[in-house]
Amino acid sequence: MTASSSTRTDLRIGPFRVDPPVVLAPMAGVTNRAYRRLCREFGSRDAIYVCEMITARAIVERNEKTLHMMSFDDDESPRSMQLYGVDPVNLGEAVRIVAGEGWADHIDLNLGCPVPKVTKLGGGAALPYKRGLLARIVEAMVGAAQPYGVPVTLKFRKGIDDDHLTFLDTGRIAEDGGVAAIALHARTAAQRYSGQADWNAIAELKEAVTSIPVLGNGDIFSADDAVAMMAQTGCDGVVVGRGCLGRPWLFAELSAALRGEPLPTPPNLGEVGAIMHRHAVLLAEHHGEERGLRDLRKHMAWYLMGFPVGGDLRRSFAAVSTVAELDGLIAQLDPVVPFPADAGGPRGRQGSPGKVSLPYGWLDDPEDTTVPRGADVMHSGG
Repeated sequence: MTASSSTRTDLRIGPFRVDPPVVLAPMAGVTNRAYRRLCREFGSRDAIYVCEMITARAIVERNEKTLHMMSFDDDESPRSMQLYGVDPVNLGEAVRIVAGEGWADHIDLNLGCPVPKVTKLGGGAALPYKRGLLARIVEAMVGAAQPYGVPVTLKFRKGIDDDHLTFLDTGRIAEDGGVAAIALHARTAAQRYSGQADWNAIAELKEAVTSIPVLGNGDIFSADDAVAMMAQTGCDGVVVGRGCLGRPWLFAELSAALRGEPLPTPPNLGEVGAIMHRHAVLLAEHHGEERGLRDLRKHMAWYLMGFPVGGDLRRSFAAVSTVAELDGLIAQLDPVVPFPADAGGPRGRQGSPGKVSLPYGWLDDPEDTTVPRGADVMHSGG
């Protein structure tokens, strides 16, 4: 990677200066307390690292599993939480609880999830089509957060599909409703994670929304990509999701690139092994060793992507169950193997485009404010 030009913005989200202007995207089953800490250890402490998605109704009902998912390190600041919901009442009450009890310093609303079990209930990427309902939600959340000085942000997609684009209306609703910043994943829900992100849409949104920061998301797999997105679109910052899977050190590279500093050398296989060990220890502390190492398994293919590691050893990594077992496997790696030149590209789920599951009659009236029956089911984490 060769990024060297400085891309500076004075990005502020509420009272928080975000320097460099980088946000770790909330990812279900990934951006828990352990992984956020790992990313923070590489990146700037003044970036933002968002907790995985939390369901508003689960907060209101004080669900024990959800409360564990919401935990933050003592030195984590700002404590950033993403909420999911469809009902303005539940979302407003959840924000009141979170802000009033001091559980988080920044709250984001999930308007981008394309998973069928979410969109078929009117949530995630389906919700912005209902402009009237979205405006009510924004009013409820911002109103509940304001007395506590907690900024509310929105992260959303271009729309449901190419025939139902909503991102400009969503940006205007956010701006008019007192939202502190917005982030656009420049794909439709129908695209899921396939194809290429449409960075031109980010530029269009930035031109339309002028009084609050606009962040870009989609296809940032390297420091070069972040610099290019900001230069091409004029966006105020970047949101990084799949690009950091198995590469928490990407945040060191992003910090350097966006500050115009030389990029650090990517880790060799021995250094990646040490990072895997650190991740395992953090997960064991957070979840307990059995559950923590089970959670680590999905990260193994991402960490080892592109490295010359045999199939049997890869399968052993994917079934690891203790830190000691992991250390034994790491000892079998050749530590001097350099980071593969072709391992810096796309990673994580991509899938194929497809029709978006929606509630019956969802597209009939975009101004309808009715909350679909059963919309706020409990599924924190996605």
